[in-house]
Amino acid sequence: MLITGGLGFIGSNLARRLVLEGAEVTLVDSLIPEYGGNLFNVSDIRDNARLKINIADVRDPHSMRYLVRGQDYLFNLAGQTAHLDSMVDPHTDLEINCRAQLSILEACRGHNPGIKVVFSSTRQIYGAPRYLPVDEEHPLVPVDINGINKLAGESYHLLYHRTHGVRACVLRLTNTYGPRMRVRDDRQTFLGIWFKRLLAGEKILVFGDGTQLRDFNYVDDVVEAMILAALDDRADGQIFNLGAPDWLSLRDLAALLVEIHEGGAFALAAFPTERKRIDIGSYYADYGRIEQLLGWKPRVALRDGLVRTLEFYDRHRKQYWGRL
Repeated sequence: MLITGGLGFIGSNLARRLVLEGAEVTLVDSLIPEYGGNLFNVSDIRDNARLKINIADVRDPHSMRYLVRGQDYLFNLAGQTAHLDSMVDPHTDLEINCRAQLSILEACRGHNPGIKVVFSSTRQIYGAPRYLPVDEEHPLVPVDINGINKLAGESYHLLYHRTHGVRACVLRLTNTYGPRMRVRDDRQTFLGIWFKRLLAGEKILVFGDGTQLRDFNYVDDVVEAMILAALDDRADGQIFNLGAPDWLSLRDLAALLVEIHEGGAFALAAFPTERKRIDIGSYYADYGRIEQLLGWKPRVALRDGLVRTLEFYDRHRKQYWGRL
């Protein structure tokens, strides 16, 4: 098993699950400070003989040609995830989310065409929903550079599946949360900075009127979906939404976090102009396709997942606060 972005949030949780189940796992991560990689994320399995760590950038085609050899599965999670960063520095987003994806797929085509690839995409490619819940047939109208480039990354994977026989599938993730996510800022998700502010005794800031609806997946459920998609041939060439049945407004989510923490506060705040331009409003997904085909559905209730997450960061503040 090869995981790009393997020292990041989802990649490290996936690695832990795979190693504990007996897989041989290689993690690839650039550890660029602005992104989510963190060696502490795998500190408890780092000495396991089945785990290898390779510090490399997926933009380096020479590294990828070497790393894909002999692998049965590739979980392609490496990417630039910050929507605002993509608008400020579109060329870097293009390099990571488009050009690097082509390099990875070319490495697979040339050096390991039998590999199975699971590509991690995002709900952001839909843009502002025209109807709810959003299914996989919804129009694709990204509102930012990141969404456009992630859509291109999806298209590359599906094209290589159709034309070159590199088995690939796409998972469109919604808001994923849990232990080992980046919380020092909001580059990965707004929830990260919410957790940090709550535990630091600061107010959670909810932009707008707080009525925007969202769905949330605990990271263990996302890991399960990725493994199911990798191991089941029926997933080849498919696109799947992930989602959850217990969607709620951002205002209600903030109130729930304050309640669970038994302290703290939240406040509504005006949308910063640069964020308002790319806000998508309410979103929650129809995940019926993956449920019907692969039998996946989220198992961890939102409250339970939030409790686990807050407890994790309360124990490990120094590993996730500030610059590491």
